[in-house]
Amino acid sequence: MTTGEAFQRAKAEGRAALIPYLTAGFPSREGFLEAVREVLPYADLLEIGLPYSDPLGDGPVIQRASEVALRKGMSVQGVLELLKEVRALTEKPLFLMTYLNPILAWGPERFFSAFKAAGATGLILPDLPPDEDPALVRLAQEIGLETVFLLAPTSTDQRIATVVRYATGFVYAVSVTGVTGARERLPEEVKDLVARIKAQTPLPVAVGFGVSGRATAHQAAVADGVVVGSALVRALEEGRPLAPLLGEIREGLKAREAV
Repeated sequence: MTTGEAFQRAKAEGRAALIPYLTAGFPSREGFLEAVREVLPYADLLEIGLPYSDPLGDGPVIQRASEVALRKGMSVQGVLELLKEVRALTEKPLFLMTYLNPILAWGPERFFSAFKAAGATGLILPDLPPDEDPALVRLAQEIGLETVFLLAPTSTDQRIATVVRYATGFVYAVSVTGVTGARERLPEEVKDLVARIKAQTPLPVAVGFGVSGRATAHQAAVADGVVVGSALVRALEEGRPLAPLLGEIREGLKAREAV
């Protein structure tokens, strides 16, 4: 299933696409795979975070998850092996969220080729302004990976125009400036940001950072898709089942006022 098909299917059902985020190797290798099996029936696409020691864009919940996964021995090679197992479970699009350093440490061509072979659909690159290294972006795309970049409410229209030129798959709209984390309400600028991005690209737009339940999912559902991360990772941290939260969020995605 292509990324476009996944978003289109959700749209045909009258809702925004649900994109759960899980940190690879958290709470353990097996615990991660169990969580994947639990979220897949609700997911239209899946985002998998590569644990990293200095995750500048992540809030405390996902930082703790990364620390636990790394402490238990999770590595780039370990994430590759997990991704192969996830790909065997589903045909849905799988996106790897990774900071730039692990890519550079492995060597970009080796990294991109390995993750493409393991079944990744694309990469979400939170700390790479694409115009600063267009050759790297082009290499990923030539190897067959989609490239997703982040835009924030503070992004100017000129900045949006620059970033979407390099984007494939979808565009990630950050609902708040700052780090990831579940919130009670999303700011009003979300709707404006989504509209400004959609005015400049035909690609789907997904909103992330702050979706924690039905109400915030409903607010974020002005977009084509909604990423849910910290709320799920916190549930895993606390040993709670994920299905009730995902069911509640998916309900919130139905009554959407699309931009």
